[in-house]
Amino acid sequence: MILKISSALENLPPVVIVPVAVGNLQAAARAVAPAAGIDAELITADFKAEQGEVHLIYKGETRLFLLGLGQAPAFPDVLKAFRSFSHKNRQKLPAHLGISLLHQNRSGDAAIWVEAAVNGLALGAYQIGHYKKAPNANGQSHSLAAPGATVDILVEENRAESCEQAARRGLAIAETQMEIFRLVNAPSNKKNPETLAQWALESGKKYGYRVRALMNREEILAEGLHALLAVNRGSEYPPAFIIMEYHPEKEPVGGLRKIGLVGKGVTFDTGGLSIKPSANMHYMKSDMGGAAAVFGVMEAAARLQLPVHLVGIVPSTDNSVDAKAIKPSDVIDSYSGKAIEVIDTDAEGRLILADGLCYMARNYQPETMIDLATLTGSTVRTFGYHAAGLFANNDELAEQLSAAGERTGERIWRLPLWDVYKDDLKSDVADLRNFSGRPMAGAIGAAKFLEAFIEGHPAWAHLDIAGVAFSDSEFSSQKSATAFGVRLLLDYISHLE
Repeated sequence: MILKISSALENLPPVVIVPVAVGNLQAAARAVAPAAGIDAELITADFKAEQGEVHLIYKGETRLFLLGLGQAPAFPDVLKAFRSFSHKNRQKLPAHLGISLLHQNRSGDAAIWVEAAVNGLALGAYQIGHYKKAPNANGQSHSLAAPGATVDILVEENRAESCEQAARRGLAIAETQMEIFRLVNAPSNKKNPETLAQWALESGKKYGYRVRALMNREEILAEGLHALLAVNRGSEYPPAFIIMEYHPEKEPVGGLRKIGLVGKGVTFDTGGLSIKPSANMHYMKSDMGGAAAVFGVMEAAARLQLPVHLVGIVPSTDNSVDAKAIKPSDVIDSYSGKAIEVIDTDAEGRLILADGLCYMARNYQPETMIDLATLTGSTVRTFGYHAAGLFANNDELAEQLSAAGERTGERIWRLPLWDVYKDDLKSDVADLRNFSGRPMAGAIGAAKFLEAFIEGHPAWAHLDIAGVAFSDSEFSSQKSATAFGVRLLLDYISHLE
């Protein structure tokens, strides 16, 4: 997609999208009406600028689409409206269109609106049917996905530079998000630990960050990653332990903040011998949503040259059923040296994260450590599909992440890490157990388990994204990937002082 910035309303492209907030409806209607040769009252009689509402006006050979953003729209509202519009109108939009903020229609920051609009337009072009074989099975391809597709950004001249930067940021993030969609939506026979490792290696080579991938059992055993190996025992595929590191090309005065990210990379989760019910097991191809979020943040940070030192770790395996698979009551080792009693083999994600977190803390000593995982059904039962669970041992970090969630629409809500929940981890035969065995406080128990492996790190956060990494939407007929966590963490990083 080619992005162009313009401050002129002459020689408009065939389609121009005019986003309108409720509070600016009257002014926008007065600005649009004369050029279209109609009365402004006719526009406001039929168009109320409600979220996602669309009104079409013809101006000679140009179609003006008034796109409603609702009352006091913020970044997520603009993004949502543009993505939905792009998706629904894929067969109507030409390969050259414009976004106008020159029709007295803007009520918010121009750069924020432009970034959200471009991001939404690009995401709306994503097609989920990557593996379909039948001709035209996906329907008509989106015009904005075609080579040479162009979007003109129409803004005031004094805002051109900031809006151009915002547009390029929105497009770069969208391109990475769509890569994450493809990874998470891929079925397990098209995606294994080596696939994830190869994706990271190729991304690192393309965008200039370092990647080291351990992809056989002997290498991983030599590193002492025993919990990862234990979960992998039932798999036909070797595990992978992926380590990524990004520095910007130019280090700012005062140095860089060092952030460590750890993502759960279970490429398919049967539950192991504690096998899951069959009804929704096919969705367990998404159990590497945390790993995908870490991949997305690493790639986007490198593309955007964000001023931060990032380290990303992804332990990856599937969780399968086999004669060699770990069994409930087994005691396994871990990278930390702690012995773990396995109560439930379906609580496998926390086992591989234990190795990843401890490895990060011991070998990289980041200033801040954040893990992401599609970890518990408990979080889904608590928040549904609208927010992720946040656990943090640092109030400032929790507040920063929560603020980023509100700004981006990737919302999170904090739950307690009180030590009273340590009782859920007590074991008679090992240092701790991986599951309490009780159908309550499951997300908190999982977080307390992870806390035991952070080496006392003073600024750690755990994001349980089980309900939001893969969910229902208008963009697919079944649940599909959302890339949750990518924009959240990019925003968090961008607001670090």
